[in-house]
Amino acid sequence: MSRARRAETGEPTPDEKSEDGAGARPTRLPLMKRLALGVSGGLLLVVGVALLVLPGPGLLLVLAGLILLSRAVPAVARYVEPVRVRAMLAAEGSVASRWRIAGSAVVGLALVAAGVVWGVAVLDWLPATGWTTGASLIFSGVIVFALLVWSYRRVHRSRPRS
Repeated sequence: MSRARRAETGEPTPDEKSEDGAGARPTRLPLMKRLALGVSGGLLLVVGVALLVLPGPGLLLVLAGLILLSRAVPAVARYVEPVRVRAMLAAEGSVASRWRIAGSAVVGLALVAAGVVWGVAVLDWLPATGWTTGASLIFSGVIVFALLVWSYRRVHRSRPRS
């Protein structure tokens, strides 16, 4: 059927059909929503890239940023799946052995402890003492524990029990 005929009958074109074939027309997001998704996705992407070399969940934040950006800018969607595959492999690798789990737990505890030390300003020679730095370190430790639990549950839920 031609585009003109589809326009007359209201039937969506093949590229307008949803993935399940129901024929729902995709709606363009309002400008403010696209802007908010773009800004938050870009921010997550930048922080994630920084955390690739710093301690933290860099690849997962890059993935989250790309997912948000792909909703605002559809051309970005082609990068989501390769990053998702790598992020999931990294998450599985982080709980592959008891030693890795223990190492991640120690890093999480160290971040929380460092946050308390920085927040209380126990040591005078520490740079940037105060609760702003301490809270960010504690938050990073909590994120490490949350990702560790998430990764463990994801990997061990998918394995058959013997």
